[in-house]
Amino acid sequence: MRMLHYLKRYPISLLIILTVIYLSFFHPPRTELDTIRNFDKLVHIGMYLGMSGMLWLEFLLAHRRNAAPIWHVFIGAMICPILFSGMVEILQSTLTTYRSGDWLDFAANSLGVCIASLIGYFVLRPWVLRKA
Repeated sequence: MRMLHYLKRYPISLLIILTVIYLSFFHPPRTELDTIRNFDKLVHIGMYLGMSGMLWLEFLLAHRRNAAPIWHVFIGAMICPILFSGMVEILQSTLTTYRSGDWLDFAANSLGVCIASLIGYFVLRPWVLRKA
């Protein structure tokens, strides 16, 4: 019953989380983009910025009428994605031979979450509150 609640409230976020899991464990093909130094770090920032940003947006939209405490969104859209990315990096290093579990990837993931949280708090939150 609880899972159905989350599917209704956060459908796009859950889809993005599943996409991040897939992208974190599939074996990527070699492309010319591999020659761009630290391009993968930009991809990591983008993935986690998108995931955390959508969590912020869907949380704020779901709770615009009943004013849930703001610390709930900080836990769900900031702390949890950072912990999730750390677990993914550890699992990549232990379960795969083609992924390294790089701690710089973890830093890029965390940076994406922090950027999304700044946008969520200072841009999305006032926008949603103004619409409500």
